[in-house]
Amino acid sequence: MPNRLIHEKSPYLLQHAHNPVDWYPWGEEALAAARERDLPIFLSIGYSTCHWCHVMERESFENDDVAQVLNKNFIPVKVDREERPDLDRVYMLFVQASTGSGGWPMSVWLTPQGRPFFGGTYFAPDNRYGRPGFRVILEHLASVWREDRQKIEQSGAQVIEQMRSIAGQGEAASKAGQDALDNTYHAFRRSFDARLGGFGNAPKFPRPSIHNFLLRYADSSGEDDARTMVQITLDAMAKGGMHDQLGGGFHRYSVDERWFVPHFEKMLYDQAQLATSYLEAFQITREERYAAVARDIFEYVLRDLLHPDGGFYSAEDADSAADPEHPHEKGEGAFYIWSHQELVDALGPEDAAVFSRRFGIAPNGNVEHDPHAEFTGRNILYQAHEAQPDEAASLARSVAKLLEIRSKRPRPHLDDKVLTGWNGLMISAFAKGAQILDEPRYAQAARSAQLFLWSRLWRQSDETLLRRYRDGDAAIEGFLDDYACLINALVDLYETEFNAADLAWAEKLAKRAIELFEDREAGGFFSTQAGQNDLVLRLKDDYDGAEPSGNSMMALALLRLARLRNREDFRKSAERTLEAVGARMTAGGPGLPQMLVALMLSTGKPMEIVLAGPREGLDDMLRVIRGRFLPNAAVMLTSEAPTLMPGVDDGATAYVCENYTCQLPVTTATELKKRLQ
Repeated sequence: MPNRLIHEKSPYLLQHAHNPVDWYPWGEEALAAARERDLPIFLSIGYSTCHWCHVMERESFENDDVAQVLNKNFIPVKVDREERPDLDRVYMLFVQASTGSGGWPMSVWLTPQGRPFFGGTYFAPDNRYGRPGFRVILEHLASVWREDRQKIEQSGAQVIEQMRSIAGQGEAASKAGQDALDNTYHAFRRSFDARLGGFGNAPKFPRPSIHNFLLRYADSSGEDDARTMVQITLDAMAKGGMHDQLGGGFHRYSVDERWFVPHFEKMLYDQAQLATSYLEAFQITREERYAAVARDIFEYVLRDLLHPDGGFYSAEDADSAADPEHPHEKGEGAFYIWSHQELVDALGPEDAAVFSRRFGIAPNGNVEHDPHAEFTGRNILYQAHEAQPDEAASLARSVAKLLEIRSKRPRPHLDDKVLTGWNGLMISAFAKGAQILDEPRYAQAARSAQLFLWSRLWRQSDETLLRRYRDGDAAIEGFLDDYACLINALVDLYETEFNAADLAWAEKLAKRAIELFEDREAGGFFSTQAGQNDLVLRLKDDYDGAEPSGNSMMALALLRLARLRNREDFRKSAERTLEAVGARMTAGGPGLPQMLVALMLSTGKPMEIVLAGPREGLDDMLRVIRGRFLPNAAVMLTSEAPTLMPGVDDGATAYVCENYTCQLPVTTATELKKRLQ
């Protein structure tokens, strides 16, 4: 019999709808049940493409004995972290502070008032390696709740105050300056792996916000090493197994230091941000290999993550069935890996030999360190050697054949919900791809996704953005990052197609975000609206991790809109945000690289490029502009400029301005190129 989750839209919750655990979705029904039954809440937070979430479900949540203990002693609640990042941030802060680490699945025990008192991540079902198993923990916490509840409730109240302090709320505002930028650059330089790329040791996660910061720091400071670190990292990632060498796109992270063995899930936000990193690397260096990787990402997204009506799906799972006849027996990366014999059978000996040399195929498998024996006798594709010119035809044949074979394998699970914030990141990437690669298809993809969000996730009656769409249902009022990422996307779309309606919607979203989320007293933005009764703590998130923080993206969005719409109020909100986190940028800049990008935009030399005259005559000028890396430039048509600037002799004209003090107009692409140099 299904439990309450059967009525939900989240793919993650639906995966648990037939567990014997009597799950509740997060909401008033669950909280009321905890109060009425006087039981603590067991809160399990994860997402549908999470490998260890699947493991814990198989081991514990599908176990009748464990379910009996859970149902008797707790109110079990499931949350999809991608639908409710606000809950995830609050309880992740607790788990990280109390255990020193975090991750998913996240397991937290709460009082009926929602205050956390114990937590962790994945728990094995039984005692292992000197650690208690999940059932032992459940029975112990149930006993403590019955016998020493007062201590737990006191602890829960104290925890909230400690979390508020850890979150840095109430810090004095201060201005960060050049020293914050310099210190952060040197910190990244110290942690950089000069041999293998990336920052720090294994496992290696892509953090594209670091690329954004370093490329802009190199541009403003002349420090070539900042740019080189990004190039080495992007090259290493593109060659490694973390890059899907056949189908395009990137897996979530590498478990080793050389980007070889990936965790095979694919997330939309990674595709969006990494596409932008490769585009900017191409824009700066004009090295075609970076453009090729960006195109490769875009083709993957358009093929496998595109909603029929234009939005983008969220993710694909790491696990899939290795054998179509046993669909429930799933393995990590089964969809992507190959035995040597499979390749010989599919390609023939000669083409298989060429392919094997190029992509590092070994007869007995190429994964040496395989603690879970998931890759025995199999190969992860990576660029082991450069392709020779006379191998191009053979490799093209092989890739086409193997993609066709792979397409008939059992596919990884697709999380087909559409999230506003992640779609904003992807719209930005496609818009920049259209500009930098001069590819109209990418502009069309960005526009289709924008129209999807407008029609499905924008509640025009009260000008409120929604976060999630799936299966005909739009729900959950948007959080700060949804507004911020979409505003930036609309600015990028405007600078691609120069449709004034994009700026008009961006302006509405910015005004609404300020109304809902801004801390008018201390500066900065809360992640959530005021008055949410189901949150024990209202946070201001500023950590730029796998995804950029809402505060970083909002500061950037407001600064960009302030230039394009001549909005001093937007600029002041952005400046207050930068001051609210000024001390943290100075002391801990590596945690806030995207915020430092906003700081550089705020303090750098502003450039406006205003275009006038017939649109068809401006294309050559736009190619000149888009062929250069101009991170401080705002590009607009004269119709949106604060002061009307006419075309010279009614022809195509460009004005290059600094803070709207403009040089003499130019009327040819050649003149504009000289002016920008």
